[in-house]
Amino acid sequence: MTKKGDMLYAWTNDAEIQKTAELGGAVTTLWKYALESKTVDAVLVIAKGKDLYDAKPTLVTDPAQLAKTAGSLHCGTVLLPKLIKKYFNGARDMKLGVTVKGCDAMAFYELAKRKQINLDNIYMIGVNCGGSVSPVLARRMIADKYGVDPDNVHKEEIDKGQFIIEYEGGHKGISVDELEEVGYGRRTNCRRCKMKIPRQADLACGNWGVIGPKAGKATFVEVCSEKGASLIDGAVKKGLLATEAPIPKGIEIRGKVEGAMFKLGDKCRAKDFEGLGEGKDRLRKIMEETSRCIKCYSCISACPICYCVDCTTKNPVYVKTGAVPPDFMFHLIRYAHIADSCVNCGQCEELCPAEIPNALFMHAQQVELEKMFGHVPGRDMELPLHAFVEEKAERARLANTHSDMIYENVFNPVPKK
Repeated sequence: MTKKGDMLYAWTNDAEIQKTAELGGAVTTLWKYALESKTVDAVLVIAKGKDLYDAKPTLVTDPAQLAKTAGSLHCGTVLLPKLIKKYFNGARDMKLGVTVKGCDAMAFYELAKRKQINLDNIYMIGVNCGGSVSPVLARRMIADKYGVDPDNVHKEEIDKGQFIIEYEGGHKGISVDELEEVGYGRRTNCRRCKMKIPRQADLACGNWGVIGPKAGKATFVEVCSEKGASLIDGAVKKGLLATEAPIPKGIEIRGKVEGAMFKLGDKCRAKDFEGLGEGKDRLRKIMEETSRCIKCYSCISACPICYCVDCTTKNPVYVKTGAVPPDFMFHLIRYAHIADSCVNCGQCEELCPAEIPNALFMHAQQVELEKMFGHVPGRDMELPLHAFVEEKAERARLANTHSDMIYENVFNPVPKK
């Protein structure tokens, strides 16, 4: 019997999945078993839309359709947890399987802490993630650095430190370091990320550490929960999945890859955060950059931490209605509300039409707060201080007491009448 903490190589026995699968097809096979066994009602995955730059959230209920969703999309930057909160009632009424990156897993935890998602009804299969590439920048990069029409590219992958494309007439790889030196490559928030193997998920899967005869033909799976163990055992019992113990050297290599990614993340953080300056210089830079804001609310609508019933940024007492760009108070409210729990998913920056480096500002502040208070968002279910006050109750308290001192309700509760 599989148990939490086990590591193994896994690959599919399903002929249809084998045709399109990457790295053994274990993830797709596990979701097929989960649907067929009624463990989940549906699976939410990212599938290719019009082309490989068009990542499309796809809800799958028919196991036969899963083979079409196999494979990775490094040019897909969609975050899934808030979609579940918004369109599926936070998984309160159905059981969902979700394939997650590190930032997805962290966002799930942060939303669950705030009672916006029911994690009991969520099965997560995490995939190792070295970073993603903005689809707009990817097209520009392929045309500029590879000399290839991006519309002719039918596959991409990141392997052995290279971004590799396959296109009509051949394939080509360029070092990710080389691409990033000239402003291309992975998103800057991905470079700073240190959640490379999402162990908050029920299973953490990837190709790191698969060596020997199974290299390129199997998935390395780390079992992170009893829910994950039951998925593995069920799929194996049904004959859908095959497994074997990993080669010890492979486990060592996987650890070294993760460690190298951590060091790279630290290096990128130091570079990005030092570039912001300190104190008044940092504040001046942030105010200058955010002065381009058109108050479209994309950053708020996409942020997995924003969940307020009534957004304070829309309260005319704090932010003047109709003013563009908005007063800096608009951004201060965002920072005060989010910075302690920012998971560095990059959505606020990715979707900003004014190209404001929102994720950089938010992440820099989160790291400083982490140093001060020791809270790491998205790693576990520990609550940040601001989350101790439930939204509706806090709004009611503000209306009744006319006080905006949020900590009063935590440490000095208003007596019941």
